[in-house]
Amino acid sequence: MSLLVTAHVFAQDHLDIQISGVGASQIPVTIAGFANEAAVPRKVTDIIKADLARTGLFRLVGTDAVLPESASIDYTKWKANGADALVVGSVEKTADGKVDVRYRLFDLGRASQLSALSMVAPAQMTRVTAHKIADDIYEKLTGIKGMFSTRIAYVVRAGNEYRLEIADSDGEGRQVALRSKEPIISPSWSPDGTRVAYVSFEAKKPVVYVQNLVTRQRTVVANYKGNNSAPSWSPDGSRLAVALSRNGYTQIYIVNATGGGLQQLTNTRSINTEPQFSADGRWIYFTSDRSGGPQIYRTSVNGGDAQRVTFAGNYNISPRVSPDGKSLAYISRRNGGFQLYLMDLENGQEQRLSDTSRDESPSFSPNGQFVMYATGAGRRGVISVVSVDGRVKQRLTMKAADVREPSWGPFMK
Repeated sequence: MSLLVTAHVFAQDHLDIQISGVGASQIPVTIAGFANEAAVPRKVTDIIKADLARTGLFRLVGTDAVLPESASIDYTKWKANGADALVVGSVEKTADGKVDVRYRLFDLGRASQLSALSMVAPAQMTRVTAHKIADDIYEKLTGIKGMFSTRIAYVVRAGNEYRLEIADSDGEGRQVALRSKEPIISPSWSPDGTRVAYVSFEAKKPVVYVQNLVTRQRTVVANYKGNNSAPSWSPDGSRLAVALSRNGYTQIYIVNATGGGLQQLTNTRSINTEPQFSADGRWIYFTSDRSGGPQIYRTSVNGGDAQRVTFAGNYNISPRVSPDGKSLAYISRRNGGFQLYLMDLENGQEQRLSDTSRDESPSFSPNGQFVMYATGAGRRGVISVVSVDGRVKQRLTMKAADVREPSWGPFMK
């Protein structure tokens, strides 16, 4: 499915990526040149290499060799070159102008083939094809599903304009979903990746919208008296958790993704905001100041008593639950700085993941191995990505613009 297929203006600036750190252990991989890569505007192998390098989990063992997917493999030779795995492939233009990319992955130690794929797609989708090959390599070598072919959403402020943008997970292929002279905040992906909920101030107050990324159709989901904010999707995509101040105090509600069907979950004389569904849809995690300062709580999707989740520190906000439901990412204020933390929900042990001090808006990768968040670099907002063990860090910056409010999209069907 193609997102944002109608005519849009591509943003002129681009996201630059800086990477630091490596994993505790790296898998040595050789990616040979694909045969006939000149048939496409950018080398497929360049995209695959960049994807794998960003994770810090792979050590790329270089070669000048070009090997088609039909090549006979000398396992001993390639193993002696220092790699544990070898990638080969080819690119061909089909009669109807599409591109056929074929690839094979070999385990050099076991002298066996691990995987093979053939994908035919329009030429403009070659980047997506390369990301999917990188996904397959990542999964076959780590046992964890790859996330390179996923998308991210974020908000750019340039001058007096705000833009909601959608891009590939590596920051490439950027397209504008919405432009506004008023702030846009809190983008949140639907589970099927076809819609984004967000808050826009274009009506001179915060209103929650859902936008279809294929048709660009927008639906007002929450426009009640007072503030309407912090949308979060249910796992089945049918409902949104939101924070509304319609009755004075900000409380947590659930609303249908098409609007209506309002259900109130919290009812206290305190601020309750930033709701997030758990991965299994049974719980709503949220921020509340009911204990004096902001802390993270959870309550059943059917309502009832709330349970406090965070206890360390006196200021914890912005809960995000990992896809497997085992971890919680959040922002904690310690020693005057706002930093990204990760908590094991089973034993309550926490770990600081960031070394910055103006962190906000955490978002898990769909495979749960990385957390994307916004932070500051000088006077500008930037997007950072960190592995859940804190070892590997990436920073995405845009020249002469603030980049904030990141949200990592789901695996696409």
